[in-house]
Amino acid sequence: MSGYQHRVAGKRLNRLDGIGKVTGKHVYAADFALPGMLFGKILRSSEPHARIRRLDVAKARALPGVRTVLTASDIPAIRFGTAIKDRSVFADGVVRFRGEAIAAVAATSLEIAEAAVRAIEIEYEPLPAVFDPEEALTSGAPLVHAGWSDYQALPVFDREGNVSGRAELGGGDVEAGFAQSYRIYEHRFTTQHVHPGYTEPRSAIASWDGNGDVIVWCNTQLPFDMKNMLAEVLDLPASKVRVIVPGIGGGFGGKLRVGVEHFAAWLARASKRPVKVMTTSEEELTDAYPRQPTIVTLRTGVSRDGLLLARQGRVLLDCGAYANSGPATAAIALQVLAGPYRTPHLAFESVAVYTNKGSTGSFRAPAGPMANFAVESQMDLIADNLGIDPLEFRLRNVYREGDKGPAGETLTSVSIEECLRKAADAIGWHDRRPAHGRGKGIACSWWLTTGGSSGVYVKINPDGSVTLVSGAVELGSGAITGAAQILAEELGVDLADVNVAEVDTHSSPYDYGAQGSRTAFSVGNACIAAAKDLRRQIGELMAAQWQVPIDSVRLEEKSVISGDKRMSLAEVASLSQRSGGGLISHGTAIQPMPVFDPSKVKNHPLPAWTSHSFHAHAVDLSVDQVTGEVSIHRYVVAQDVGYAINPTYIEGQIEGGVAQGIGQTLSEEIVYDQGRVMNANLTDYKMPTTMDMPRVECILVEKPGVNGPYGAKGVGEPPCIQPPAAIANAIAVASGVRVCSLPITAEKIALERLDRAAD
Repeated sequence: MSGYQHRVAGKRLNRLDGIGKVTGKHVYAADFALPGMLFGKILRSSEPHARIRRLDVAKARALPGVRTVLTASDIPAIRFGTAIKDRSVFADGVVRFRGEAIAAVAATSLEIAEAAVRAIEIEYEPLPAVFDPEEALTSGAPLVHAGWSDYQALPVFDREGNVSGRAELGGGDVEAGFAQSYRIYEHRFTTQHVHPGYTEPRSAIASWDGNGDVIVWCNTQLPFDMKNMLAEVLDLPASKVRVIVPGIGGGFGGKLRVGVEHFAAWLARASKRPVKVMTTSEEELTDAYPRQPTIVTLRTGVSRDGLLLARQGRVLLDCGAYANSGPATAAIALQVLAGPYRTPHLAFESVAVYTNKGSTGSFRAPAGPMANFAVESQMDLIADNLGIDPLEFRLRNVYREGDKGPAGETLTSVSIEECLRKAADAIGWHDRRPAHGRGKGIACSWWLTTGGSSGVYVKINPDGSVTLVSGAVELGSGAITGAAQILAEELGVDLADVNVAEVDTHSSPYDYGAQGSRTAFSVGNACIAAAKDLRRQIGELMAAQWQVPIDSVRLEEKSVISGDKRMSLAEVASLSQRSGGGLISHGTAIQPMPVFDPSKVKNHPLPAWTSHSFHAHAVDLSVDQVTGEVSIHRYVVAQDVGYAINPTYIEGQIEGGVAQGIGQTLSEEIVYDQGRVMNANLTDYKMPTTMDMPRVECILVEKPGVNGPYGAKGVGEPPCIQPPAAIANAIAVASGVRVCSLPITAEKIALERLDRAAD
């Protein structure tokens, strides 16, 4: 539809689910209830690594109101996992982190279930534990999984001992590049655990019917992946598992994998009653899927005039006790380390490591903020040392149209220079140090739009409305509204005419899931395919009805038109039902994989990025010269979205991503001490509030991509990537000290200043 003025797509229209959510009528998984429902609670380990010597549930079972108590001995010994099957439903004789599930209880009230958990008697035999990922790699370190070699795993992952995955990315001759370099810089950066911070906790209700099928109502981001995972854990055919998603109060990657659904399903099976399990804040901060801690070391060689010649880097990622998405996340970090920069010689390695801490996961833009914090902080360090303006230093090295990416893929729709210049201009970059204690920082990056297939069913109803059935869930981003806008555009109707059905794996077509900035992108493409088929059906029907050429029939403003003939879309739908099966279509979409050089990657699950986007953040802040407290005055984001399907919701995604990035940068950290979470509550785990947030100024750059609907690119994940580096760079200017570990608290800034004064 090149050159076409869109009626619906690209407009700031209201969300389809907006009224229900603002009035409180929308039903979330946490709200959902069934008649006769029991309440489930989990007994969790108090030890980081120990053998279970005795487990006695007799007193718990004897409590009035308790219907079921389950342990590992009551269910099949099945291991599951994202790519490495290293986890069981309940600890299988050995606990590997404080908070691991040991038993589950179902009772007639939550209070009784909690009392039953307290009544369970357990004795441990402590085992040697390892909490530091570097220590976990040393010879003789305790093995988190003594039987790691027996676990089933995807062959792409290189494993050994406490290493759950190792990947490499690079090309050229790094040592030759360093030999040619004018200067070589080496730095080390560290980041910590960060919770996704969704409003609604993980929640699931399970119920079994008379046919032995289980229905699970939950707030998963991946209904079909959940269906398959539950089938595996329950030892059932997938056809016997049905997953329904009522509503999700935020996910950000933290609800990608099984959380409480398997507990609810097993308890419901044993008790023969529906069972609801929902996490508490403490459980969220001890056994959820937070962002992984990392240690990033980066060595960079540059020429005298500030061109990048060689880079060598290592990402050490702490998976916790179970691999989950850790190996893949660590590998993705390597593309972020390469940055949107032309570098002739690269040698990057990622190592995902087991420790006796809680399992981690795929928080929004997995690996993005950690690796970007390292590379963009070092870019400023190098620029300052060379006496080159940091913006100019970046512009000398950024990708250009047609350049080769780190895996040898050809880059198109490259907009990084435009993003950098617009962000810098908006913040008044010409004056980096406007006052004492005040400074400006900038950071840029690139990201992908995750692939995977999407399918939709679309039906035009006799009243002229359109029903959209998709397997993709709405996380709160407005992405499904964006896909519906594309569908409405293609069918010549209004957005208000489109109704979206709830996701039910028994009736919805397959979707890879709400992850990786892909929902509006991929579902939108599937809607275009479905609409194309509907236009064909309408053309054939009306060409025969009106005796006109098929190519003369078109859809326009809720009508079907050919020359001077016109019929409302509602009448055409009614005609179709009377003469056939109605106007129903199925559309699918999947992104093609870019051509890349396999010699540049090793053991990497995502060697080349699809439909990449570019972005830059700029910040103006001040640092209190006594306390080290940071105050952000302006925050600007220039993000290439390809095509803004709905600018309002894209801006909302950017604002939310920046908020999460500010939290990771300045305050958020799940604090561990010998495997124990020390701040497992929302008082001591410090997420930013609206009072802590600056106004985020959004500049939407639209350089159309090749694969997205109308040229759109993924938008959800990039906004949280750059805040740590952009803010760190501004803090360095304002305070005169460089902090290389997250979070950058006021205490760290003050301490760095004291250390510098002492030197």
